[in-house]
Amino acid sequence: MEQKVLPIKDSNVLTQVQRCLQEDFKAVVHNYTIFQVGKATLLRVSDILRLKRGRDCFDEQGNVQRNAFLHDQRTGKANHLCLKPVTGNLLAYQSWLQQANLVSPWLFPSLQHPEKHITEKNFIK
Repeated sequence: MEQKVLPIKDSNVLTQVQRCLQEDFKAVVHNYTIFQVGKATLLRVSDILRLKRGRDCFDEQGNVQRNAFLHDQRTGKANHLCLKPVTGNLLAYQSWLQQANLVSPWLFPSLQHPEKHITEKNFIK
């Protein structure tokens, strides 16, 4: 069964979701960063989960790239991403990954299998 996902248009609901993600979950930084990247880039979750650290988000020195380019998985459309609005979130997340010793080419690696990215199914759980 396919679920229909609609954008959050109410700023109060958006604030509640952000607060919930910051306070109520085990993988706080993980989930919050995925949410923030989605909000800033307007990408689908499937595309966010497939972002790679070196290719899409960070340079060799560990700095957040200002821009990234990728092709939308569903439509094949080229997307230009501006990562500047989420620089702080991505740096905090990178620090969290290092503290958790999660070494992976994926920006959002699976916690059980870091060589793979989180699947949509596991993220939605």
